[in-house]
Amino acid sequence: MLLSLSDAIHDPVITVVASYAGDDAADPTTAPIQLHIGQVWFDEDFRLRLWLPEGHDFRAGDLLTLHLDNRTGVDSYDAELRVYRTSYKGQLLQRLSDNRLLVECRDFSLVHGISEVLAHRAPGYAFPADERPLQPLPITPLTALPQLDPDQRDNKIGVLVTRTAEQPHTTVMAFLSTRDDDIFIISFPSTFKVQQLQRNPSCCFAIDERANFTFDKAIQWNYTLIDAIAHEVPVDHPIYEPVKNAFIEKNPWEVAFFDDPNVRLYHLQCQTSFCPARKG
Repeated sequence: MLLSLSDAIHDPVITVVASYAGDDAADPTTAPIQLHIGQVWFDEDFRLRLWLPEGHDFRAGDLLTLHLDNRTGVDSYDAELRVYRTSYKGQLLQRLSDNRLLVECRDFSLVHGISEVLAHRAPGYAFPADERPLQPLPITPLTALPQLDPDQRDNKIGVLVTRTAEQPHTTVMAFLSTRDDDIFIISFPSTFKVQQLQRNPSCCFAIDERANFTFDKAIQWNYTLIDAIAHEVPVDHPIYEPVKNAFIEKNPWEVAFFDDPNVRLYHLQCQTSFCPARKG
């Protein structure tokens, strides 16, 4: 039985931190998402100590979402994704130093496979209501399969960041990527993450680059960060079959999902991307 996050995820652990930026941070339909790569140590009462080596402009009271998982060292995957993972909703409690923060937990659900194994919700916290209507996603503008990125063949999973009320939500996803940093994922329209995309197709994706090597010093080099717009790829679209075949070839444990008539293929069209490892 797990009693703390550190029972499942050993610290220090690299994290993707997502937040809404600017004065419109209360409105997820207009506020930009800002991403940071940091490192986390677990504290008492489900608090986290967070280090952001590249700096930040956070203030006490700001809402932060931290993606946490133990995927480092996991060499193979199956359809149930047997990795401990959570989208930790936190609030900045205190600046311990310029780049070190103490974050208090608002809510998290730690999942392994398809089961919740540990959860915590702060007293008085309620999941925020979201009145934004669900809208069909636009159809992909692609007419042919783009050139795929062979450098990402061994990087099997990434982190999808969607716009939810109050603070972003993160989800681990298998993916296929192109040389232009476009991303393809699969999911079901009934899932929480897809419904957030239907409320606002603007999203982010963090490609986890740690399949073969982890940068322990320059930890920000472990991810490629992408701002994207989500589209759907209908089953009768010209690129559906080529993308499906390439997706399965890269992520063979996902093949059974395509047998489900309810599964959908989504295209995250890159708007901007940033990978610190490519500097210089």
